[in-house]
Amino acid sequence: MNKAVTEGLILMPPPFADGLNVWSSGDGTPGSPTYDGAANAAFVPSDPDFEGCLELLKTSTTQKLRWKGETPVINGLYLRVTARVKAMSGALPSVRIAGFAANGSDGAVSGVTLNGPSVTLTTYGEIVEVSAIIATAARGGVDMAWAGVDHGHVGLDLTGANGGVVRIDDITIEDVTSYWLRDMMDWVDVRDYGAVGNGVADDYDAFVAAANAAQASGRELLVSAGAYYIGQTLTIEVPVRFQGRLSMPADARLQLTKNFDFPSYAAAFNSEGLGLRKGLQALFFYTDHDTFDLMGRRVQLDAPIDLAATTGLNYYAIRRVLRNGLIEASDGAAWNTQVSYSQGTYSTGQQSQLTNVTNIANIPVGARVEGSGVGREVYVKARNVSAQSLTLSQPLYNAQGTQNYTFRKFQHMLDMSGFGTLERFEIDSVEFQCRGICSALSLSTDGPIFTVRDCTFNKPKDKAITSIGRGCQGMLVDRCTFLSSESPERAQDRVSVAINVNANDVKLRSNLVQRFGKFAVMAGTYHLIQGNHFYHGDNEQNAVRQAGIVLTYPNTVTSITGNYVDNTFFEHTNEHDATPNWNGEYSFGGLSVTNNVFLVSNVISSFRFIVVKPYGIGHFLSGQVVTGNVFRTVNATPSRADGVNTTYADLDYSRFRNVIWQQNTYNGIDTQTESPLVLRHDQSSAAASWTISTGGKLPYDGWARTVSSIVMEGQANGSSNDVRTSWPYVVPQQGSNRNQVRLTWPSATRGRVVVTVRGDNPL
Repeated sequence: MNKAVTEGLILMPPPFADGLNVWSSGDGTPGSPTYDGAANAAFVPSDPDFEGCLELLKTSTTQKLRWKGETPVINGLYLRVTARVKAMSGALPSVRIAGFAANGSDGAVSGVTLNGPSVTLTTYGEIVEVSAIIATAARGGVDMAWAGVDHGHVGLDLTGANGGVVRIDDITIEDVTSYWLRDMMDWVDVRDYGAVGNGVADDYDAFVAAANAAQASGRELLVSAGAYYIGQTLTIEVPVRFQGRLSMPADARLQLTKNFDFPSYAAAFNSEGLGLRKGLQALFFYTDHDTFDLMGRRVQLDAPIDLAATTGLNYYAIRRVLRNGLIEASDGAAWNTQVSYSQGTYSTGQQSQLTNVTNIANIPVGARVEGSGVGREVYVKARNVSAQSLTLSQPLYNAQGTQNYTFRKFQHMLDMSGFGTLERFEIDSVEFQCRGICSALSLSTDGPIFTVRDCTFNKPKDKAITSIGRGCQGMLVDRCTFLSSESPERAQDRVSVAINVNANDVKLRSNLVQRFGKFAVMAGTYHLIQGNHFYHGDNEQNAVRQAGIVLTYPNTVTSITGNYVDNTFFEHTNEHDATPNWNGEYSFGGLSVTNNVFLVSNVISSFRFIVVKPYGIGHFLSGQVVTGNVFRTVNATPSRADGVNTTYADLDYSRFRNVIWQQNTYNGIDTQTESPLVLRHDQSSAAASWTISTGGKLPYDGWARTVSSIVMEGQANGSSNDVRTSWPYVVPQQGSNRNQVRLTWPSATRGRVVVTVRGDNPL
């Protein structure tokens, strides 16, 4: 590249033979004195070494020689100024290339280097060549870095003792840009536009100028080796390559509109963790891209990413996506669980509040609450330090009064809990490699439709996805793999929870979950749980199992369909109810469990696949449908598939309504639950009263509340084989457990009857 050729720039000063009126003894600016007619200067036409030269007597401390013509100083242009000099007599001076750096108005530009290296003349008649490189870029090989200079008046200086006579050959100025640029240059270097790259000077303006030049010429931007400080938000709208690294204030964004991907950001900051943070920061602030792509790369993360602090936002409601890569936690104290202890007061009159909380300043938002009467997966949703109060994600079922609490803040790779509202954020095809030292995702306080799909949560320490409030509203978790860090532990010793839910309308679909303490603890209603395989077994014999899915709202209105429920069970509770005794509200119901495969092996006989656990008295079932499922046991003999955990209370069986268990398949289970239950009863001896037992087959070994049909198979006979044509009446809820029905005939009768009994009252 040579701009004298390609753009017709005039770089070369005229020879001295053309006259000395364009050669100044000052700065070379208009009006400065020239050597034309000066007593100490003369043109020598016939020097044996030079075809024509200037002979100059040094009379000043710094004897200046400047061409009065304007030498252009252009971003990306490198100029070499050369002079050949020899001493003739007198004192031997030193010589150097020098010049005057001017702005567009011919005023002096301060802060730039005005001279090149100095060479001392040591022998009369010996030709010495001096040169210097002038450019806007402060880079290796550049002697006079003239950033911000419009043009220069260049020449040389004689320094040292006065009285010496020297002869100077014609001064040359050459375009040597090609020394720095590739033969086929497709980029613009930020150093060519004045970037210093020392990590201190703010190179923002140089980056903007270089990016504009690259955009105008259809080229890429090159950030060559160096440490560049950028003091404010920078948008680069051309492709960019990073050899050097950037540093920026925490609130300044780097917006790479043509390289919006993780490899570019990691290269920009020479840091995987900071590159991910800066990429996410940009993702939430401009609309040229809706997706930040990790490009299949692994990201080493040494500390949690607080997304709200990183972005400086607490509200965002536009779709954004993080996708395609692996994020791995590196060892370090930043992942340690933060544990706080406090005393607080709880009242059912303020169901979501803890008041009079001591040590409140040390209790972080997002901490899990533990204490007597606290249900599973209750979190600090907000805090008011001055009022000493905490807002909880769920009420406490039995914590009235003042007591001590423990608060555990798990450290998550991506912590969104600082957002008041975060809507429509999606994570797609990302593996979170937690390595048993941290959790993965903590959701925002509020905001619907968080989506995670085709992701892998590998060995989270405590949680894979944590909801501290209603940021899980409408959440979609699809086709993800959850691999526990507790696989070697006995099932009953595991404490990890893959997902917890506080709000409504969550969809868990086609996920694989392996050996967590629990797959999901779900408050709220209207959930869809479909096509998942969750396995929570171990290698124990006569083993204990934990619930894989816990539904904590009594009238859950939830559908559980087509899942493979492997060595675990469903548990339906009301543990997030501040007044857990039934008080006229909807009780346990709204649950549809259809077409699932249930399998368990090597478990204790008390194991049940579907368990209801009331935390207060008076509750009952009202709307539970369990149909088309397969219940199978291996090396185990559970007596039935369904059960009630009566730790706190039993159900009121007299109030069961709309409870349907039918068309299920049972393998290795003694008592096969069914309702409506079809029974065949043979009465071999004539009797006026027939007692028919349900054999505990009604749901939850409940009451025989309704007989919906009576059919005689064959004729009804008396004791003498006389035919009975009269019909009996039925009395349900008989026996000490009220699980029998009684048929009463007008007279003693024998025969076979088929009776359909229900454990509920459908009317």
